[in-house]
Amino acid sequence: MTVDYSQLPLGKHTTYSDHYDPSLLVAVPRQAARDFWPAKKPLPFIGEDSWTGYEISWLDQQGKPQAGCILLDYSAQTANIVESKSLKLYLNSFNQTALENTNELIEKISADVASIVGGNVQVVFCAAQGDSRLQIQPWTDRCIDNANISINHYEITSALLTCDTSKTTEQVLISHLLRSNCPVTGQPDWASVRIAYCGAAINEENLLRYLCSFRLHQGFHEQCVERIFCNIWTHCSPEKLSVEGRFTRRGGLDINPFRASHAELKPTRARQWRQ
Repeated sequence: MTVDYSQLPLGKHTTYSDHYDPSLLVAVPRQAARDFWPAKKPLPFIGEDSWTGYEISWLDQQGKPQAGCILLDYSAQTANIVESKSLKLYLNSFNQTALENTNELIEKISADVASIVGGNVQVVFCAAQGDSRLQIQPWTDRCIDNANISINHYEITSALLTCDTSKTTEQVLISHLLRSNCPVTGQPDWASVRIAYCGAAINEENLLRYLCSFRLHQGFHEQCVERIFCNIWTHCSPEKLSVEGRFTRRGGLDINPFRASHAELKPTRARQWRQ
C-alpha cells in the first residue's frame, strides 16, 4: 500500500475555516508504513496514540468565546491515523461556532475523528484555568544520553541493537535525543522516548546510537515509535517491552504514541518539559 503524501494538507498554503467543518479531517492508512518494514502479522504490539490539543476555542450560546485543551486518544489497532495538520485545521474550525456546552464539543470531536481513524476515540476536556493532567511530570528513569560515545549513523540502523544474553534484567531507559523528520515537509520532529523492558540486558550505548540513527529519517511520529518497538523486539527478543514517545508540539498539538507487548504495560501519560 502506498500513500500520495502530496495530497495531504501538510506544507501547503491553507485557508483557515473558523466554522465547524469535519470534512477538513484527513486519514493516513497505518499499513502504508507497515508495508515498508517487516512488521510481523499479527502485529507484535498493542497500544494507543495520545494527542494533546492546546488551542481549543469556540463560542457559547451568547457569543462569548470559550477556551481550553483536549486530550484525545485512540487505539494503535485502528486502520488509520489522523493527519496532524488536518486535525489542527478541524479544531480551528470551531473558533466561530456556537455550542451548547463542552459536552457537545467532546461529542463532535469524538465522532468526527472516530469516522476518520476507524475506531473509538476518547476525548477529555481540560479547562483553561488549569488541569492536573497537563502538569509537567519529567521522567526520572535511567537516562542514557550522557554516554561518552561517537555517533556516525544518521539513517535507521537496527543492526546497532545488541544485548547480553547472559544477563537478564527489568529496567526503564529514557532518551531525549530522538529526532526524525516529517515525510511531507521535511521539518524536524523532536521527542523524548521511554523504553521499558524485561529480558536480556540491552547495550545502552548501542541503544543510544540506534535512537540517534533516526536523525535523518522521514516518518510520522506513530511510525517511528512502531519501528523502534519492532526493531528492539526483533534484535533483542525481550520477554516484555513498551515504547512511549513524547513529541514536542507543532501547530498547537503534540502526539504521544505508545506501543507495548502486553496489555498490563501502560503509558505514563507524563507530559515532558519540552512539551
